[in-house]
Amino acid sequence: MARYIDAVCKLCRRQGEKLFLKGTRCTTEKCGVSKRAYAPGQHGQGGKRRSKLSNYGLQLKEKQKVKRMYGVLEKQFRRYFQVASKSKGVTGKVLLQLLERRLDNVVFRMGLGLSRAQARQVVRHNFIIVNSRRVNIPSFLVSAGDLVQAKAKDKALAKLKDNLEAAKERTVPVWLEFKPAELSAKVLRLPAKEDIGHTIQEQLIVELYSK
Repeated sequence: MARYIDAVCKLCRRQGEKLFLKGTRCTTEKCGVSKRAYAPGQHGQGGKRRSKLSNYGLQLKEKQKVKRMYGVLEKQFRRYFQVASKSKGVTGKVLLQLLERRLDNVVFRMGLGLSRAQARQVVRHNFIIVNSRRVNIPSFLVSAGDLVQAKAKDKALAKLKDNLEAAKERTVPVWLEFKPAELSAKVLRLPAKEDIGHTIQEQLIVELYSK
C-alpha cells in the first residue's frame, strides 16, 4: 500500500499552517512551522514573493490540506469524493463526514493515538475492537451505534494509556461517548462539519473535482 514516508513537518510548512501531524510535538517549540514559518526547499525562505494564488490554486491547496490532515492519498481521496457525490446531502459535507468516520480517525479522536498516523498503527496492530469484532483496517467506516474499544496486552495497553494521558487536554468530539476507564467510545451519531475543529472550505474541493 502506498504511503507518504517523507518528513511530515514539510507538509505543514508547505501548507502554511499547522495540521497537527505529529501529535503533541505540534504544540511545542519543536514544531516545524513554529521554527521555520516558510515553505520547504531552496525557494522557501528569502526567495521571490509568490504571486497571489488563482482560483485553481486555492482549490488545490484546500484539497491537499484535507488529504494531509487525514493521511490519505489521491486515489483514495478521489474515491471518497465519488461516494460523497452520489450520496444524499451536500457533497462537501458528506465528504468530510466520510473522512471523520474512518476508524483511525476515531481512535485519534479518542486520544489513543497522538496523531492520525499513530492511530493508524494502533488499528493495524489489532488493538481495536468494533462491536466485539477485531478490526485492523484503518479506513473502516464506523456507523451510529457502533462501540469502539481498545484491547491489548500489558505492554501495548500501557502505551495506549500513556497516549491517553498525553492527549488529555484534547477535547473528544460530542458525537462520541468516550469512557477513558474502559478505553471505549460509542458512536452516538454521525459526525458533522462543525465537529472537526479545523477550518475547512470543502466547497473549494467540490469545485476542483467538478471541473
